[in-house]
Amino acid sequence: MTIYSANLGFLWTEHSLPDAIRCAAKAGFDAVEFHWPYDTPAEEVRAALSETGLAVMGVNTVRGDAHAGENGLAALPGRETQARQAIDQALGYANEVGARAVHVMAGFASGDEAHAVFVENLRYACEQAAGSSITILIEPLNSYDAPGYFLSTTGQAVQLIEEIGEAKLKLMFDCYHVQLMEGDLTHLLHSLLPHIGHIQFASVPDRGPPDTGEINYRYLFGAMAELGYNEPLGAEYKPVGPTDNSLDWMKSL
Repeated sequence: MTIYSANLGFLWTEHSLPDAIRCAAKAGFDAVEFHWPYDTPAEEVRAALSETGLAVMGVNTVRGDAHAGENGLAALPGRETQARQAIDQALGYANEVGARAVHVMAGFASGDEAHAVFVENLRYACEQAAGSSITILIEPLNSYDAPGYFLSTTGQAVQLIEEIGEAKLKLMFDCYHVQLMEGDLTHLLHSLLPHIGHIQFASVPDRGPPDTGEINYRYLFGAMAELGYNEPLGAEYKPVGPTDNSLDWMKSL
C-alpha cells in the first residue's frame, strides 16, 4: 500500500503550521514535510507531531533574499558563510522536530566556480549531519519554473553525489521536475534508486493533484512498489481552492 507525505509548503497554507499538520493527519497522510518552517517555533511543531503521530520527511534550507528572487545559497560564490548558516539552521530545526532530511538548495548559478562552491557546501552539510539520522538531499529543478537554477537534471545530481562520495548525500527525485526535464520516469527510477533519498510528485504540466495531467501515477506508484520503495511519497502539488477539495486522488490512486 502506497503511503503519502503532505508537503505543507503547498497544502493547507491558510493554516498555521501546527494546524496544517493536524489537517494532514485528519486527511489520512502518514507524514508531513516543510519548505521553510523557521517562523514557527519548533516546540509548537513537535507538539502537533506528537499529537498526530506523523513523521517529518524533511525541511529546506532558506532561499536567501526571496524578495530579490533568490532560491538557495549553496552554489553561490561569495555566499559561503550565509550558505553554511542556512545549513546549520536547517539541521538544527530538523533535529528539533525529528525531520529525516534536509534539502540543501543550490540557487541560481552556473559554471565551474559554482560547482566547486556547491561541492564544498554539500561536504560541509554531510559533515555537520554526521552522527545523526538526517539525510542531505539535493533536488534538480526544471528550467521552466526555475530558469538558471544550478541543478536541473538527475544526471548532474548523480555526478555530484558520486564526486562527493558521502553516504548521507541523496537525490530528491521530484517526478514533476524530472518529467519536465527528462521524462522516462520508470527507467530513471530503476537506475537511480540507490541514489534516491525521497520522492515527490504532482501532475504535469500544471503541478496540480496527481490524478490529472500527463503522468499515469497509478502505474508509476505501482512501479515504485515493485522496486521495493516503501517510504512516504511527498505530495508537493498546488491545489486550486481548499486542499480538502483536492484529495480524491488518495482514494482513486
